[in-house]
Amino acid sequence: MALAARAPWRVLEGFGGAQRAAARIAAPRDLEGLRRALHAAREERLTVTLRGAGRSYGDAALAAGGVALDMTGMNRVLAWDEAEGVATVEPGVTIEQLWRTILPHGFWPTVVPGTMFPTLGGCVAMNVHGKNAWRVGPIGDHVRALDLMTADGAVRTLSRTQEPELFRAAIGGAGWLGVVTRIEIEAKRVASGRLRVTPLRTRTLRGMFELFEARSGAADYLVGWVDAFARGPQLGRGLVHDARYLAAAEDPDGRAWLDPARQDLPPSVLGVPRSLAWRAMKPFSNDPGMRFVNALKWRLPERTGRDGSYLETHVAFAFLLDYVPGWRRAYDPRGFIQVQLFLPDAAARQGFERALTLCQQRGTVPYLAVFKRHREDEFLISHGLDGWSLALDFPVPPDRDRLWATARELTALTLDHGGRFYPAKDSVVDANSFARSLGDRLTRFLALRRTLDPDALFTTAQARRLLPGCD
Repeated sequence: MALAARAPWRVLEGFGGAQRAAARIAAPRDLEGLRRALHAAREERLTVTLRGAGRSYGDAALAAGGVALDMTGMNRVLAWDEAEGVATVEPGVTIEQLWRTILPHGFWPTVVPGTMFPTLGGCVAMNVHGKNAWRVGPIGDHVRALDLMTADGAVRTLSRTQEPELFRAAIGGAGWLGVVTRIEIEAKRVASGRLRVTPLRTRTLRGMFELFEARSGAADYLVGWVDAFARGPQLGRGLVHDARYLAAAEDPDGRAWLDPARQDLPPSVLGVPRSLAWRAMKPFSNDPGMRFVNALKWRLPERTGRDGSYLETHVAFAFLLDYVPGWRRAYDPRGFIQVQLFLPDAAARQGFERALTLCQQRGTVPYLAVFKRHREDEFLISHGLDGWSLALDFPVPPDRDRLWATARELTALTLDHGGRFYPAKDSVVDANSFARSLGDRLTRFLALRRTLDPDALFTTAQARRLLPGCD
């Protein structure tokens, strides 16, 4: 029976809830099932989109009219080498599965995003970064090898010594070259299941840059929260959280905290059951409400010890977004988008100030703004650069066009300052801007794509928007 006839239809949405598309769904469980699905799609001239946990904010895992391959069924941890600190996994293994497997052995994933639910296949395809990006780079820097199934069903093993150009293209390649079917990934040895966290307040965006620069030599993680509603002399005020690994002598009880059961998030947030907390957020999901919440967050002190720090589990620090299951529903019914600006070090201070001012002038102030430091990486169409990022979450208003116009201005601002874009979060960048941000690296990537997938089998809604020849 043809794939189109037996595969059920489903309306998929980006995690932000602002983009949707109907697609046929197929869910391979192994390499042969995956190969059969690709063969059927080729025979029936259907495009293929790869979908893991569906945590990309925009249209990266959407496939209008094509086939979406649900990869979550290929979710086995194939091997764990404690001596090397290397896990070998299938693409549907989640960050949560990984940390629960390795933490009892005294290891933590070297790079994690702000939630534990994405799949490793999705994380590698988008080359995600974490709160330690300036120190350890993106997740691709810790992938030793991977297997890639191409459009013809062949499987190629890639590494820095085996087909290195294709290795550098597949990581961060958004699933546009093929299906990552196996990943060898390095983990970080830790002596404790807890971190020492120090919150630091800054009255200006410039002050945030200065805090990062002063503390980046000793910190293991640094992340900044920015009050995007603050104006005038307090433009860009916010909080920086500095977190550091603990040596065994610093935390005598640290090994007990390697038990995954002790890492579980609390059952309630400020007395509200976690499953209902998004409902408590809903009344504040408007400009006056978020202006109040941001001001309160900046003013209220955190519970710290005498030295201004406190102990926190790896899970509690790393996965702040998971404290409130379903938090995105607070943005219903229109959802939200994120615009994340990556700017080189020399341009970031002026560029981020301009971006925050522009949002205020246009009346489209982001409800959440997150600040990080990054380093250059080797991957062909990666967002990594020696610079900084500012992630801006915008609710989609009734006047959607006004927000999209502001987003286009932020895209232009990013290009004007020599910046790059992040497909994992993107909903708005156009093909010309994407090409200008990458230059020759995109040319090299597209040459590989034409060779491996001449019929553009692997084509997502995002690919149609960002790549030539996909519309």
